[in-house]
Amino acid sequence: MFYNKNKISYLQQKYIYLNIFSLILLSFLISSCTVLPKKISNNMEDALKNISLNYKDLDSLIVVNIESQELLLFKKGQVEAKYTISSSVYGTGSRVNSFKTPLGKHIISEKIGHGLPKGAILKARKWTGAIANIIKEPIDTEFDVVTSRILWLSGLEEGKNLGKGVDSKSRYIYIHGTAEEGLIGKPASDGCVRMYNSDVISLFDRVDVNTEVWII
Repeated sequence: MFYNKNKISYLQQKYIYLNIFSLILLSFLISSCTVLPKKISNNMEDALKNISLNYKDLDSLIVVNIESQELLLFKKGQVEAKYTISSSVYGTGSRVNSFKTPLGKHIISEKIGHGLPKGAILKARKWTGAIANIIKEPIDTEFDVVTSRILWLSGLEEGKNLGKGVDSKSRYIYIHGTAEEGLIGKPASDGCVRMYNSDVISLFDRVDVNTEVWII
């Protein structure tokens, strides 16, 4: 059997280039991964234990840390995912019309937006049919657009985030995507917890209705 040397050389070059591309892609994926802490800080541990000593028994738990502007997803007490968020520019609080992010224990009462395209604009929890122009620069627009997904929160603590004048669900407190992605990482919302669109879609798919959400 005879082989064409030029063909063999071409195949060898193609094989080499394919390997180089694979190594570059692998390096990119490794560098892009967020390394999750195996153990949370002592301060975080104490804060969670102050809310409930049994937090590690929960199948799923979302913790929103206002100070660090982070959202942690726990599964049986272990950190499964960490996301950067944006809470209210007006600070924390529960009063109606305060536009502040409420503290305390909540649950996800409703999940809205399953299957919608990334960046889908929701108004009154319905897709308008439009896709948001995502702003990557740190620009604060006059519109607080809700995009991609909604996790609608309901308070669990009477007088703090549940009941007349302080009710989180009646205040329409959501975890949701935003068109102002350039502001993620610092307080910028009108009370809700904003996330990158890809992150809120990821979180949406990982949790169920009635998952507890602790805002601390």
